[in-house]
Amino acid sequence: MNFFNLLQSLDELLYEVMSWLVFYPITLWRTLTRPLQMMDYSDSEQGDASDQQYTDTLSPPLFLLLSLILVHAAEIALVGNDAVVASKVGLSAFVSNNTDLIMLRIVMYSLFPVLMATRMVRAQKLQVNRDTLRAPFYSQCYVAAVLAMLLGGAVILIKLAHGWSVLAGFGLAVFGLLWFGFLQTVWFNQHLKCGRLRALGHASRAMVESLIAMFLLSSLFN
Repeated sequence: MNFFNLLQSLDELLYEVMSWLVFYPITLWRTLTRPLQMMDYSDSEQGDASDQQYTDTLSPPLFLLLSLILVHAAEIALVGNDAVVASKVGLSAFVSNNTDLIMLRIVMYSLFPVLMATRMVRAQKLQVNRDTLRAPFYSQCYVAAVLAMLLGGAVILIKLAHGWSVLAGFGLAVFGLLWFGFLQTVWFNQHLKCGRLRALGHASRAMVESLIAMFLLSSLFN
């Protein structure tokens, strides 16, 4: 009986993993072409039963995770392992392999969704708890995944250390942050029904908090 249960579990796992080959490109294309609509889509999916959520796309956290894995794979292929993996100084000793590094980067890039979501909940004068934070956090993971790909691509270009690649890397990073900031301003504007200047203030504050938190966390491992 246990053997058949194991086979069934493996069957479900194989199907789930292979379905990512279909739904990851779909989710990526929709997020690239209609980021705000995908955030609204995520909000609406939160009202469905758990087994009926995100049936035609990847769930936002999974999309973020797979995006970081793809960027990490590209980094290894083009520039080799990150120096954090080889370093044994300070907290870097806890990052002994690429799996640990991916987990660290998941935490780092998840700072954007969680701080944006927290800023939204507070701006709505709601109590910050698991229920109120979940929907905005999930919706933010979609655009945070694209931001992670843009910034990750920028880091790869800079590490290539060619004149053109360094300039392209910095340009890509600036573009990614401006793109993300613009989306956040529109997002706050739509959900808070406030003026654009106030929405820009909320978006800017959350972005600055996210970047500072990300910088402080990364500095602990360098």
